[in-house]
Amino acid sequence: MPRYDYILFDADHTLFDFDRAEREALHRVLRRRGYPLEAAEARYLALNRDLWARFDRGEIRREVLIVERFARLAREFGRTDDPEELNLEYLTCLGEGAYLLPGAEALCRTLAESCTLAIVTNGVALAQRGRFRRSPLRDIIPWLFISEEIGASKPDPAFFRAVFGAMGLEDLRRVLMVGDNLLADVKGGLDAGVDAVWYNPRRLPPQGEIVPTYDLGSFQELEALILG
Repeated sequence: MPRYDYILFDADHTLFDFDRAEREALHRVLRRRGYPLEAAEARYLALNRDLWARFDRGEIRREVLIVERFARLAREFGRTDDPEELNLEYLTCLGEGAYLLPGAEALCRTLAESCTLAIVTNGVALAQRGRFRRSPLRDIIPWLFISEEIGASKPDPAFFRAVFGAMGLEDLRRVLMVGDNLLADVKGGLDAGVDAVWYNPRRLPPQGEIVPTYDLGSFQELEALILG
């Protein structure tokens, strides 16, 4: 009998190789628009990272973030591109990048024999649904919850309550949240009343006051924890 019956997975940097998908999508957009690739990519990544950190802290709305990153990029490079058009072009390309991290598919197939799996993500719905639909996980994981569609985002307990309600979860002791983001995934899960794994393959030291139930660096460790 598994230690947990329901596993909630974050998507990006946990199951999906977001860095590869992001890089390929961004390169396509920047080349089409004639931006200096190396400089524009570095600046976009810095802008995007800062804005998503603000989003996790509840300081900016997603619909503002996804346009603002391209508005700032265009201004800094003296361009007049419509940031909404840039964002839509980028998200469309991003949705085609259904790359999984090594071992993610095998892990999910193994766990799915004993557990019910779900993906819970703060990512943008247009891209996340495209990537999920193109990935082999669509045949393994029956639930995909996107905060944009729910109307609340991790780490807000309202997001997790919506997930629990949709899945009919009552005994939260049998639920495990797994993700790479200490605030959105770990604190979010803990505050919602479930155990939480900090998926930490880089073996980073503990950060701040957030203490995960488990700090694991590999899929092998995660499988052993869940299945025993």
